[in-house]
Amino acid sequence: MSGPDVLFPLRNNFYLGAFQAAINESSNVRNLSEAEAIERDCLVYRSYVALGQCQLVIDEVNDSAPTAVQAVKLLAFYQSGGENKEQALASLTDWLSDLAIASNPMLLLVAGIIYAHEQNYNEALKHTHVGGTLDLGALNVQIYLKMYRTDHAEKQLKIMQQIDEDHTLTQLANAWVNLAVGGAKVQEAYYIFQELGEKYTWTVLLMNGSAVCQMHMGHFEEAESRLLEALNKDSKDANTLANLIVCSLHMGKPTVRHMSQLKISQPNHVLMERAINDEAAFERALQTVA
Repeated sequence: MSGPDVLFPLRNNFYLGAFQAAINESSNVRNLSEAEAIERDCLVYRSYVALGQCQLVIDEVNDSAPTAVQAVKLLAFYQSGGENKEQALASLTDWLSDLAIASNPMLLLVAGIIYAHEQNYNEALKHTHVGGTLDLGALNVQIYLKMYRTDHAEKQLKIMQQIDEDHTLTQLANAWVNLAVGGAKVQEAYYIFQELGEKYTWTVLLMNGSAVCQMHMGHFEEAESRLLEALNKDSKDANTLANLIVCSLHMGKPTVRHMSQLKISQPNHVLMERAINDEAAFERALQTVA
């Protein structure tokens, strides 16, 4: 009989978006096997990357670290932008061509994340379609949803459910797919976010998921309330700000303040790019009329 999963609290906090809690939890785990210690380090460093503290990861992870941890450092390089981003893309190509490490699950996961960020979804799936882990399965679901292939996302979800139906990642993937399918499935997605928030902890990620469901159901006031809660937790979260803008538009409320915050927080957010393009199109239209 296997013993308790000592990494469950750390892992679960990471999946739910409670990144600082995951980092804090790492100091409570003891007597880990080599594989468990590598997983712990990967989760901790991925949490730092998610918090935007990429330089800490770059500084701490040395060349003697295991391949999985080195892969997370590569992700930190990519996320830090500038020349580091281009260097990371070049290094990723080299690593994936090295047969000695090319099949490492964490390297495949990082490759999928990076190529998905680049919107090169076919290249991402080239490395993640092998599956085998719930992390890769969840990423596959996200990629297929970005490609508007709900049918393939549903197939990936079924594979995840066969591995572990009750796992937090499987539950989140189920909610994502339900939202994409729409209709009555939105209510099911809402219940999943509610259950995870009440069972564990309400994070910005879960609050946004719940709010998006409420918007789909036409409950904009409730969605706004939940999003303002999320904004109190993290005033710079781009997804919260973007969702607040959409919610405010539906409610006929001004969006200038949230747009300004989003521009500062994440100027290259897709919503900002669309706003700029729409404004440019509007200006061009005015010129043709003048």
